Parts: sequence; C-alpha cells; structure tokens
Amino acid sequence: MSGDGIQLIVGLGNPGQEYEATRHNAGFWWVDQICLAHGISLSGESKFFGRVGRVRSGGGEAWLLQPSTFMNASGRSVAAIARFYRIAPHHILVVHDELDLPPGSAKLKRGGGNGGHNGLKDITAQLGTPDYWRLRLGIGHPGEKSAVVNFVLKPPAQDEALAIAQAVEQSTNVLPLLLEGNLEAAMLKLHTKKG
Repeated sequence: MSGDGIQLIVGLGNPGQEYEATRHNAGFWWVDQICLAHGISLSGESKFFGRVGRVRSGGGEAWLLQPSTFMNASGRSVAAIARFYRIAPHHILVVHDELDLPPGSAKLKRGGGNGGHNGLKDITAQLGTPDYWRLRLGIGHPGEKSAVVNFVLKPPAQDEALAIAQAVEQSTNVLPLLLEGNLEAAMLKLHTKKG
C-alpha cells in the first residue's frame, strides 16, 4: 500500500440482527452502501475480529472492516488489522454515528476527542493515538444525556432515517478522493451545502 490515501475504512456498529436498524449502526450502513455500490461482499476474518473486504475506487484501494466485537470493543478489531497490514493511524478512516450533528449531515475530520463515543474511545486506546480520520454521520441528540444510551440503540424515526440514508449516500461519493489522498477536497465536497 502506498500514497497518502485512506487504506482502511472501518464502519462502526453492533453485530446482530436486533441492532441492524439502530442509530449506533450508522457506520455499518456506510460500509454496506460502499459494498452495494461496488459489488463487494465482506467475509468474516476471525484474526481481525470482524468482516473484511477490499474496495478500489479512483486511484486507490482500501480495506473495509465491520468489527464483529460490540461497539465498546471496536479497537481490538481495528488494531488487529492495522498492525497486520502495517497501516498507520492517519491512513485509517472510522465511520460512526455522531450525536452532535443533526440527521442528514456528514462531516470529515482528523483526530480530536471521542465525544463520549465508546467505539472511538476504544479505538484511540488500542491504537495509542486519536490521530485517525473520522467520518461523522449525524443522528441528532435526544436532548438529555441520560437518554443517550437508549437513543442510540433505537431505530431513527422515518424522516430521520431518510435524512441519514441520504447523508450516507452523498458521503460515499467522496470515496475516490479519500482513497487518492485528496482529503481536503473530500472535506470541501462534504461540508459545502448544495442548493
């Protein structure tokens, strides 16, 4: 693997049918959309504690990963594949649900805190650095901190689900830029509102 592009894309979520439609699985939905668009099927890899595939787009290629650990142990899966393929943290993109953004928004950033997100918390701990890229998919906030756990583990309302699905679809369009290493251009495209 060479170049400055993203070499590993991790979609965060919880395994199991009962979690499939819940807000916390927005990262899984993003990777599912990439797989659908590119005709990729992920296969279980026990040494990486997850489901893995390869995507080629634009001038680059990357691993796709959906950890099969629960959210708060996602780092185990991310660190295992990153170590095996010698992928530096700044070549990793973690796609996750974001409480601080409204449904329908998607923002790209490198590094930063975890905002109380248990998946990010564990990935940062396992990688030993917060210096990886994040694609934050807005799911909105319930308003009360005490309501967050219940909120992320429930499916979004229909209008929110539609907005999140649109954000997922639009943000997957920057995949070629991500893999080529044009992250500034990807950010510009994502963060510029149309219309």
